[in-house]
Amino acid sequence: AGVILTNGEVDAVAGLLSLREGQAFGLYAHARVLDLLEMNPIFNVLDRQKVPRLTIQTGAPFEPALPDGTPSGLVVEAFDVPGKIAWYMEGQAKGEAGDTLGLTLRPTLGGPTVHILTACARIDDALRARLHGADLVFFDGTLWTDDEMIRAGLSHKTGQAMGHISMSGPDGSIAGLEGLDIARKVFVHINNSNPALLPGSPERDLALAAGWELPATGQVFTP
Repeated sequence: AGVILTNGEVDAVAGLLSLREGQAFGLYAHARVLDLLEMNPIFNVLDRQKVPRLTIQTGAPFEPALPDGTPSGLVVEAFDVPGKIAWYMEGQAKGEAGDTLGLTLRPTLGGPTVHILTACARIDDALRARLHGADLVFFDGTLWTDDEMIRAGLSHKTGQAMGHISMSGPDGSIAGLEGLDIARKVFVHINNSNPALLPGSPERDLALAAGWELPATGQVFTP
C-alpha cells in the first residue's frame, strides 16, 4: 500500500527495485532522500504514474493514502534522529537534518502509539522525551558493541561511523532507554555479527533481562 523511507542507505532503498512490477503504492520520504533517488536513474524503473514520490516533512503529521486514494486510517509523524548521511555520499555532501528519520505511528481514531527507529547514532534528551511512555518502540539494534564489526574482520568502521548506537555500554541503547516506562521495546535491524541474535548467549540474556525483545522471523506485534 505504501513505503516510507527513513534514510537513504542502501539497505533502506534497494528493496524498491524489487517492487517495480507495476503495483501502485505511494513512496514517502524526506526531500534529502528523494534527491538521492533522483540522482540514480535506476530508480526510474518505478513508474511514477503508479508510484508517486511524496515529500514528508519532520514534525508535520500526515495520513498516507491507500493506492486507490482512500484514507489509510494511520497518522504518521517523522522526526529527526541523530544519524549520518548515506555512506555512498560521504565526502560528496555534508550530513543534514532529514538524513535519518524516526517515525511515530498512531491510528487516526486514537489508540496505541508506535515509534520506529531503524537507525540511530545516539540517544539525546529530545529522543528520550519523545519515547517516554510509548506503547511500542522498534529500535536500532545493529550492534552489541561499537567495534564488533572490526573485531570480527567484517569492516573497518565502528558502529558510530556507520550511524548506529550499540546495544550495550553506558552510552548504549539499553542504558539510554531505561526508565522511560515504554510498554514494549523491540530491537530491529540487527546485524548478523551481533551476538544477541544467538539464543542462550550472555548478550541475549542481558537484553532480555533489561526488558527488550528480539523478534523472530514473521513475528506480528499488536501493541
